[in-house]
Amino acid sequence: MADIRHGSGHAAQEEAEEDDIPDHLASNRAPTKTRSRIVPVLITLATVALAVPLGWAMWNAYMAAPWTRDGTVRAYVIKMAPEVAGRIVELPVADNQLVHKGDLLMVIDPTDYAIAVDQAEAAATQAQANADNAAREARRRAQLTNVEASEEEKQTYASNALAAAAAHQLAGANLAHARVNLQRTSIRSPVNGYVTNLLAQLGDYANVGQIKISLVDADSFWVDGYFEETNLGSIQEHDDANVKLMGYSQVIHGHVDSVARGINVANAQPDPAGLASVNPIFTWVRLAQRIPVRIHIDHVPDGVRLIQGMTATVEVHHHD
Repeated sequence: MADIRHGSGHAAQEEAEEDDIPDHLASNRAPTKTRSRIVPVLITLATVALAVPLGWAMWNAYMAAPWTRDGTVRAYVIKMAPEVAGRIVELPVADNQLVHKGDLLMVIDPTDYAIAVDQAEAAATQAQANADNAAREARRRAQLTNVEASEEEKQTYASNALAAAAAHQLAGANLAHARVNLQRTSIRSPVNGYVTNLLAQLGDYANVGQIKISLVDADSFWVDGYFEETNLGSIQEHDDANVKLMGYSQVIHGHVDSVARGINVANAQPDPAGLASVNPIFTWVRLAQRIPVRIHIDHVPDGVRLIQGMTATVEVHHHD
């Protein structure tokens, strides 16, 4: 009880002291208290005013703007397979080596094909001689009278001349084929590109049509961005695009080249009986399909190495 009375005494004393404060000092303290109460309110209002547009901008950037992390670097891969069979006697390239159009990649043993050319040349020469002789005989018979040579004999020699000419033409075709096969023993690069996943070895036997060397076309790189179908309305051909690879901080500049016109539809696949295979779905769950958008690369920053299959983030800037 004494403590209570003591506390009440202090409160009364403070009230008495406040009553003793002059009026001009009391009037100065009132605005100070008012300002101290307004400042937090102003800070709160300013924070809300900044948060609303920033939140809206972030929403547009991440939900409405056409961008995707589901992008892939693509390139054409040239599969080099020998058109003639034989043992590999030269292999002047190494894995991941840059080669230029026309560079030698591989040589198949040309011995048998060179011999075939010699044989075809000899056959062509013989066929030409036979054709010339048959043509001369046919001309001589054609100049004789019917008493010196019957009409049937003249027709026979004329037919023989035509057959000999055809044999000569066939021999010439065989010679051309033999020469082409000899040229095919030397396999050259059709593009500027990179040798990739080289498994062929010197001395291996190469069969016709068996892939021995694969080349990544260095002039064919592009980026496929797989955008949700809800974003396609904001994407048009020739729109600017920025591409950022996962392993690099530099930005690759490009533009929208085209938008795919079709993707695989699972429900369109027929079953063994030819009926449509329709998968059951929950009607309240509808996932947006992803559509490939082809990005043409306009500029690659120095130090950036494009590799087929790299992961990329793609952002498209629509032109109004």
